[in-house]
Amino acid sequence: MSSKKILKSTFHHEKFKDINKLVKLKEKKNLKISLAFPTLNEEKTIGKEVLIIKNELMDKFPLLDEIVVIDSGSKDKTREIANEYGAKVYTSKNILPKYGFYKGKGENLWKSLYVLDGDIIVWIDADIDNIHPKFVYGLVGALLTNDNLSYVKAFYERPITGKKSFQPSGGGRVTEIQTRPMFSTFYPELATIIQPLSGEYAGRRDLLEKLSFAVGYGVETAHLIDIYENYGIDKIGQVDLDMRIHRNQNIQALSKMAFALLKTALDRLDKNNKIKLKTDMNEDHVSIELREGDHIMKKTKIMKIERPPMIKIPEYRLKFNREKR
Repeated sequence: MSSKKILKSTFHHEKFKDINKLVKLKEKKNLKISLAFPTLNEEKTIGKEVLIIKNELMDKFPLLDEIVVIDSGSKDKTREIANEYGAKVYTSKNILPKYGFYKGKGENLWKSLYVLDGDIIVWIDADIDNIHPKFVYGLVGALLTNDNLSYVKAFYERPITGKKSFQPSGGGRVTEIQTRPMFSTFYPELATIIQPLSGEYAGRRDLLEKLSFAVGYGVETAHLIDIYENYGIDKIGQVDLDMRIHRNQNIQALSKMAFALLKTALDRLDKNNKIKLKTDMNEDHVSIELREGDHIMKKTKIMKIERPPMIKIPEYRLKFNREKR
């Protein structure tokens, strides 16, 4: 597909492979760059991810100023392994404790804004089997070389992997079944973002601090809609990282994700006068499971909870000298 037919600011990671050039740009612009991994029970992959990124993009090339893990309360050795390999490790519930704690990726991202020092923030999922420095320098490169961009998403092929099988594509099922159709209906320009739900993205602090964060799966959808509505599509870019290999979730887990995303999308559509909700949204996700020949209904409460823009938090404004703004 020609880039002229998709999001205007679309790049390939090869464009940014000269890391020395990126370091010089970072220094010229007097910027700090932070990387954070949101984690929950990722002991199998977090050590490799931290090691590879730290060796290449901190020790060999000083592109990153810090690597941080924000953990939701792992029961395995995620925190110990991350610390051993050189990341700074925080437990989410201990960050801004007076505001409480919710278990969820969006919660970790929101709280990371308080502990990270960077002017540019990079978020990378902690379950990537084929981790490579391009997952970071591709995103950072797009921001360093394009001052008009404020938020950059990764995209890639997402294979379906199993114990005895490998399909080179087919991942991103929730995107294609739910998110892209929704964007196509209400936000056609956002539908040209190839992986809107990708867990790898980067943004400028002065934008991220103004966004609210859904504490769970809805965080990416909310961000894209809010940026589009308030700042325009030209603030958003995307970078091709070729392929991302990770564990694939089962259909029941994807259904819960889609439920959370639907609620976030409907909330935004209502607030932006695209539709009008005449009833409160149900909080219980309903699944049907087959057990010993019987179909059993199972309910899981998935609440739509959002954190306010970090710029509204007094402790944050004080720490980052935002009181004068």
